[in-house]
Amino acid sequence: MRDTLEIRQSIIDACIEMNASGLNQGTSGNISVRCENGMLITPSGVAYDQMKPEDIVFVSNDGEYGQDQVPSSEWRFHLVSYKVRPDANAVVHNHAINAATVAILNRPIPAIHYMVAVAGGHDIPCVDYATYGTQALSDLVAGGLKDRAAILLRHHGMIATGDSLAKAMWLAIEVEALAKMYLNLLQITDQPPCLPDKEIDIVLGKIQNYGLREKS
Repeated sequence: MRDTLEIRQSIIDACIEMNASGLNQGTSGNISVRCENGMLITPSGVAYDQMKPEDIVFVSNDGEYGQDQVPSSEWRFHLVSYKVRPDANAVVHNHAINAATVAILNRPIPAIHYMVAVAGGHDIPCVDYATYGTQALSDLVAGGLKDRAAILLRHHGMIATGDSLAKAMWLAIEVEALAKMYLNLLQITDQPPCLPDKEIDIVLGKIQNYGLREKS
């Protein structure tokens, strides 16, 4: 993917959509798209509705960026996400209320619904806590995303990846919906009924072509 005005604008549009949909609040989330020799990522501390294409920051695969620009404080885990997930071309991070609440409980989202499989496994795991913007958090994210397309971050939020920005956004919405279901169930029982692994295995075999279909 080349660095283009269209890609930069699509990141801004997705950020505005993320806040408008309730997936995120203020400037706490961040979005990136893989591009040639690196990634394009939202800047630090700029309100989404004030963001311009030239504000989007290019960060190289070596973690270098222009001296006159400040990328999101989470640029490290975005960069490592592309390293551990060669299938990913976009990364969406947010503090969605339900997903963040489950993450505060330090619980994975179990197989309460077959849609858990859209993240690539039998659950949506929660990685341990580390201070935002640190290499320690980046290392935890790398471990969590090795076999999942989406994860929760303890006391923080979620990360969703996709082979396009639209698909990463779609997955983030699905994770938040599953988190809401799980929290609703926890009001009734601490051990909600879950689908067996063998059923999720069947779904995993079918789900590769499931979900958002983008028009060419």
